[in-house]
Amino acid sequence: MLLGEIARALKADVDGNAHVDIRRVAKIEDASEGDITFLANPRYTKFLASTEASAVIVGREVHWDDADAGRRAALPALVRVDDPYASFLKTLVLFNPPKDPLPPGIHPASVVHPTAELGPGVRVGANAVIGARCTVGAGAMISAGTVLGDDVAVGARTLLHPNVTVRDGCRIGARVIIHSGTVVGSDGFGFAPLPDGTFEKIPQVGIVVVEDDVEIGANCAIDRATLGETVIRKGAKLDNLIQIAHNVVVGENTVIAAQTGISGSTKLGNNVMMAGQVGITGHLDIADRTKIGAQSGVHRSITSPGGSFFGSPAAPQREALRIAAAMTHLPDLLGTVRELKAAIEKLESELREIKKQQ
Repeated sequence: MLLGEIARALKADVDGNAHVDIRRVAKIEDASEGDITFLANPRYTKFLASTEASAVIVGREVHWDDADAGRRAALPALVRVDDPYASFLKTLVLFNPPKDPLPPGIHPASVVHPTAELGPGVRVGANAVIGARCTVGAGAMISAGTVLGDDVAVGARTLLHPNVTVRDGCRIGARVIIHSGTVVGSDGFGFAPLPDGTFEKIPQVGIVVVEDDVEIGANCAIDRATLGETVIRKGAKLDNLIQIAHNVVVGENTVIAAQTGISGSTKLGNNVMMAGQVGITGHLDIADRTKIGAQSGVHRSITSPGGSFFGSPAAPQREALRIAAAMTHLPDLLGTVRELKAAIEKLESELREIKKQQ
């Protein structure tokens, strides 16, 4: 594809040879002749003049300096855009158009209950099971090995990848993507202790509601509510290997990274950002736009919006980083304390000797 064609698709200006043939998209430090790459993070500016890429997508404010201009013919073409990262994503799609995840039609090896209602254009893969009284919206795709329990609702143009399980009564919105191995509507972890030391299972009779435009990664577990609903609100994005416990509410456009666990009845606000391996205890409220750093443990509600937290137990990020920095000095401080203790003991011994001589 000629660089000029790419530039037209991106509504970009080209500084350099617009007729160069672009064959591949690559990272700026690994790119070679015929590749197009991008520069959005200032940390990678050092690669701009040394990259072997034929073209680099950059912000409109980026220009070659005077030292580089002297060897202009050896430099890559600059493709100037308003948002380099977004334009790079569009370029990725140009070179890697999305594949059709499922052939049209209902596979003969699938099992669809006669009371299920499938909208126009629904696709169902081999060995998928769609239970009684399910409704599947227009254009939805239920991939191979996926199971919808009885009374499940799936919205239009939703994609369930292979081996997803949606248990009885749960509702999935429109344009949702759920990746392989995820279970929506597994039982919440509820057991009542008995006098003899055993536990009796508490019935989990609620459901899970996943609203529109949510994406859920592979091998997540989203538990049904004990009563009522566990809710993943519209636009939320969940990474792989996440545990959402019973009656949790995940707010709109909230982003959660892998291996995070959220205990029962906790409510996350809108636009929350959580890094990997965060743990949150139950019955907490997390305010809108809160950011929580990796491996943090949150055991108290966060009520003020827009804060950043880190550590276990989690603290405001600036305070937590000061504590973490101080921790690195503990071995030296321990040695200093031992020296001071020995000096004090020596002084006390000398004072005792002086008192004896008086």
